[in-house]
Amino acid sequence: MKSKRLWLFGVCLTLVALFVCNVGFKEIYSLPDGFMASMEEIESANDNKTFGSFVSASMQRSVQSASTDKPSEGTVVFKLFGLIPIRKINVICSGENEVYVGGVPIGISISSSGAIVINEKMVETQQGYRQTQKSEQLKEGDLLTAVNGVEITSLEQLSELVEQSDEQDFDITFKRKDKCYTATVKGEIDKNTGKYKLGLWVRDDVSGIGTLTYVNKQTGGYAALGHAITDNENSVQAVGGSVYNCKLLGIEKGEKNNPGQLRCMFLQTDPVKGDIQKNTKYGVYGKLEDYEGLVDTNLTTKLGGRLSVKPGKAYIVSSVSGLREEYEIEIIKANYQAKANDKSLVFRVKDKRLIDLTGGIVQGMSGSPIIQNGKLVGAVTHVFMSDPTKGYGVYSDWMAMNEI
Repeated sequence: MKSKRLWLFGVCLTLVALFVCNVGFKEIYSLPDGFMASMEEIESANDNKTFGSFVSASMQRSVQSASTDKPSEGTVVFKLFGLIPIRKINVICSGENEVYVGGVPIGISISSSGAIVINEKMVETQQGYRQTQKSEQLKEGDLLTAVNGVEITSLEQLSELVEQSDEQDFDITFKRKDKCYTATVKGEIDKNTGKYKLGLWVRDDVSGIGTLTYVNKQTGGYAALGHAITDNENSVQAVGGSVYNCKLLGIEKGEKNNPGQLRCMFLQTDPVKGDIQKNTKYGVYGKLEDYEGLVDTNLTTKLGGRLSVKPGKAYIVSSVSGLREEYEIEIIKANYQAKANDKSLVFRVKDKRLIDLTGGIVQGMSGSPIIQNGKLVGAVTHVFMSDPTKGYGVYSDWMAMNEI
């Protein structure tokens, strides 16, 4: 009897192990609600047993967009043995709208919500030049967001709040590395105006260089950069801005512990190519009005969801040579991400032409499109400090979720 029980226990244990090994729990439950997929990708995942030998997935459109510029919504149902539903998830139906492929550096100028500290300055008072007293030292890059509990939306508002005050003490709310702090600043009365001053140099805009990823063919909405524009590690909350053509002046090659950079120039007096409406963890977004010099309207593709991404050969699109070209890379790892993150995949540059030209990935290449099997599946976001030929990319899923 005892041996029979042991035999039954062994059989049950084997069946459980067989079941666990043939059901891709991680692959199924790490997919976030609202991820991007196509019928073709679901069928391919079933053929490749991505979700395990005992699980199949089926996709149906649940909402057909009435507008030609918005993709349809749908649902994917995962069934055990093709019969028992174990998860149902909403998806965005990819592969319906074409996009123009980017790869060109652009100039970015963002108007921020708040005031960014540049430096301290002395206030000229009746007693001479004096420095304001502060309960905590404000540093370059700190983002002032409120004065005495009133949110700051512009430099003009900041000046008004300070100059119209009858009180010497100002409670300043500010961000440093995206964490909020409060400091009390004792204002000094300016000799010339008779108004209080905080004794700070501030600005309300941030400029930089990034790479255009794609432009929606139907709407003109674009995605660029693949990660947020920051100022001293603070994410800049965009309240407006513009994008420009920029001129590539030269390349500082990447080396170990030195990521290198594209040396580019643009002027804010140049013609504006489009606006900036969002600055998110997954890139900069807005709409383009003028495509000239930014995209080839003969070069289109479709966005591929994360199920399209597999370890193996892929390409980066970049115009670092002066021409828009594809450079071979190898995707080393494609992460399953239940939550949005700008480090979705890891890749290595294989193309000798790009390595000879830039050393690998350099600053300014963030946003460069990643193409695999004819689909735009992601964008370059970061370089490995220890090895400029290796970098991270973000899935096009996360970028498309924020598209204007």
